[in-house]
Amino acid sequence: MRDLRILFMGTPDFAVETLKTIIENKFNVVGVITAPDKPAGRGRKLRASAVKEYALSQGLTILQPTNLKNEDFIKELASLEANLNIVVAFRMLPKVVWSMPEYGTFNLHASLLPDYRGAAPINWAIINGEQKTGITTFFIDEKIDTGHIILQKEVEIKKQDTAGVLHDKLMTQGAALVIDTIKAIENETVTTTKQPKEETFKTAYKLHRENTKINWEDSIENIYNLIRGLSPYPSAWSNLYNKGEEISIKVYEAEIELIEHNFEIGKVIIEDSKIKVSVVKGYIILNKIQLPGKKAMEAKALLNGYTFYKDAKMC
Repeated sequence: MRDLRILFMGTPDFAVETLKTIIENKFNVVGVITAPDKPAGRGRKLRASAVKEYALSQGLTILQPTNLKNEDFIKELASLEANLNIVVAFRMLPKVVWSMPEYGTFNLHASLLPDYRGAAPINWAIINGEQKTGITTFFIDEKIDTGHIILQKEVEIKKQDTAGVLHDKLMTQGAALVIDTIKAIENETVTTTKQPKEETFKTAYKLHRENTKINWEDSIENIYNLIRGLSPYPSAWSNLYNKGEEISIKVYEAEIELIEHNFEIGKVIIEDSKIKVSVVKGYIILNKIQLPGKKAMEAKALLNGYTFYKDAKMC
């Protein structure tokens, strides 16, 4: 059995669950690498990452490099004498870092590789209407998400799941998969599978303003999947034209009503305290939206203080 000295790398809440599970399973974590503190909030005060906050609570050694190739950082890294690196929701590593430990560097990725390599696998699995996704551990190599696969586990996507709900499912099950991977490496029973080279896999593209905008001409299913696949972050959005004013709104929760109608696409209809948008083969009912400068609100509460006029339209 190998005597493991683990270096953990991660930044957001998704990574905290894995680090916490590693600690609870009594593995030896010799250090944690996370992002530098960043200004946040109205006062722009420096805020530590979720991983740093947890690492501090556990008295772990913390490194926050701005440059992963910096000579002083590399020396400090080497001094920890880690023989296994574990990466969860961190940035791309230079070879000098991932090749340093004796037993390698493995990453937890929130998809069933080779599908959904990239920055936003959770979002795109839902946006594309997948009924299942999963988690993968793999050894890091020179390219992004292409290394030899260690373990995988499928996870069901339910019709009503949002990106937030799926995030939490994968976060919990991903932590357990990391423990299984560590044990396999510790017991020298680890086996790997090479990823195929064909470039026909689904990609988890980086999310930006253009690919998060709702196209009301799209199918009702695709619109619904886009909204839930971007909720709660970064959120789907649309332009709203209302009594000569054009504003940008965010949509967090919606549902589908399948019914034939004669309204033009995008028309906003208020009916029984519901905000409905006409689309092909029915309506998208907006259950929770956010107006500029306001908090996200349930439809009924929003209608108490905001008026949608007869010409209101989404586009």
